[in-house]
This record gives sequence, structure tokens and C-alpha cells, in this order.
Amino acid sequence: MTGLRASLARRLAQLARPRAAEVLPVQLDRRRVYVLPTGFGLFYAALVLAMALGALNYNNNPALLMALLLGATAMSSLIFAHLQLSGLRMDAVSADPVHAGESLMLHIALSARDGRLRRGLRLDGAETAAFAPAMSAEGTVVELGLPTQRRGWHDIGRLRVSTTQPLGLARAWSWIWPPPLLVYPALEVHGPPLPEGGRTGQRAKLDPAGDDVHHLRGYRPGDAPRTIAWKPSARRDVLLVREYEQPVGVEVRLEWDALGTLAHEDRIRRLAHWVELGEREGRRYRLTLPGQPSLGPANGALHRHLCLRALALMPYADR
Repeated sequence: MTGLRASLARRLAQLARPRAAEVLPVQLDRRRVYVLPTGFGLFYAALVLAMALGALNYNNNPALLMALLLGATAMSSLIFAHLQLSGLRMDAVSADPVHAGESLMLHIALSARDGRLRRGLRLDGAETAAFAPAMSAEGTVVELGLPTQRRGWHDIGRLRVSTTQPLGLARAWSWIWPPPLLVYPALEVHGPPLPEGGRTGQRAKLDPAGDDVHHLRGYRPGDAPRTIAWKPSARRDVLLVREYEQPVGVEVRLEWDALGTLAHEDRIRRLAHWVELGEREGRRYRLTLPGQPSLGPANGALHRHLCLRALALMPYADR
């Protein structure tokens, strides 16, 4: 019976809108909101029906009035549950990219322009759920974690927004299908150091914030007082300034063709590991992939994202 109910629920979900990813923002109108009684609501309806039949059988007007009032309350609950979702907007869905195998934390921005206070909203993903206990007219942000398995564009799938407010007699729900998000490749576990032996073969460049003294030169207007070499200046009777140097790592080349002994996905994991390692060590690195222009040499958050994005969108070997 459990498998039958699950199969029936999947078939009914396929008939509901939307049937593909949609561009945000999305507003839920009355045609996209579905309402059905809960288990407690069915029990409540049976109880009210029994009360009404008993009142009619015994010609008990107060009991009949009570049954009608309870029935009207149940009908109002259906309407209010529908209004909890009608007019709700999903403005944006964002997430910081993660490596495959890690949990993708979605930040879902909800709002409503009608000014109604909404309570007890629930968002259900593939395997997790999140709650927004109360949402004012200013909106709210709900965080929902989703597992990831593969690199590339991750299809979030349809998210169900539902509520059982105000009395728990009915459940109103609707579906929203956000666009896919990017997932970086998984990193190689215990991967090797960067090519060229890590930090060997360094060079140096002049840098006022460096640590090592390179040479002395004549004073120029605007030089910081701390850089003036007072003792050599006193001996030569002229102001001299220290020039400093800062060690800079040699450019690291991360080349796809240099990993010919590894399998397709192992190469991607190795290069992703080296990109992260290059960022941690502050190295300038160049990524070269087949059929694409080289990226770099550079470093920093933007260069890291471009490199990992290019690796994530590499075609799979079986395609």
C-alpha cells in the first residue's frame, strides 16, 4: 500500500504545474494552488456529519446549529489555507557553489505584495524540508539543504510549498521549479602537490610591503618615512630609501594533456584539487583544457570560480 500511494502521488505530481524549470521570480496564483483535507480534517468532517445526522434524527435544533457552525468553520479553513499560498512570490534562489558530494545550501527568498501575514509555510525538497514559521509583507529567506552527487548544472527539481494553517483541517500546496545551479567537481582525496615541486623556483619582485631589503636608492617626494635609511643617509649626507622585495611563486601550469595516464574524471578531480591548492598557497596558475582558451595566469576568487566552472562543465566521458 505504501508503494502504491507513493506511485500515485508521483503520477499526480506530474500532472501539476509547472512541468519544467521556470524563470524567477514566480508568483503563485489561484490556479496553481491545490487544497485537500488532512487526516484530521477527514475525521473532523465525519464527526460533524454524525452530529448533524443525530440532530436531525432527534429534532435537536441547538445541536443542528452547532453542526452547521462547525461545518462553516471547516469551509472557512479551506479558504484561508488557499489564501496562505495565493499571491506568494519566490523572488530568487541562490547558493554558494559546492563540490560534488557536499550539501548545497539554498537561500530561497519569499515575499508577498498583498500584505497578508502568512504562517506555517513549509518547503519540501527531494530529501529535506525547511520551515518559515511566519512571513510578513517584507518577506523572508528560507534555507534548504540539498544533497549533490554529480558535477555540472544541478537540477533542483520541483519544490513543494505547503501549509496546514489556520486550523490544520486542510493542506494547501503548490509547486515551484527553480532553475539549476552549478556544482563544482569533487576534489581528489590526498592529491599530490602542485606541479614544479610546490614553491621551488621562486622569483622576487619589488614591493613596498615586502620583507627583504633589495637595495638603497635616492629619496623621492612621497616616500614613506619608515623606508628612509637614516644611518646610510647620515654617512653619505643625502637621504636614501630602502627598496624591499617580495617573493613571488613562479606561474603554475595546470594542463589537461599532462595528465594523460589518468582517467577522464580523475583528471578533473586532480585539476580541481590543484586549483584549490594554488589558491591556498597564493600561487598564480594557468588552466589549460582541450578545446577551450587558457585561463590565467591569475589567482583570486574570480579566477578560481572560472577554473572550477570550466572543469564542472567539461563533457562526461560517456557522452
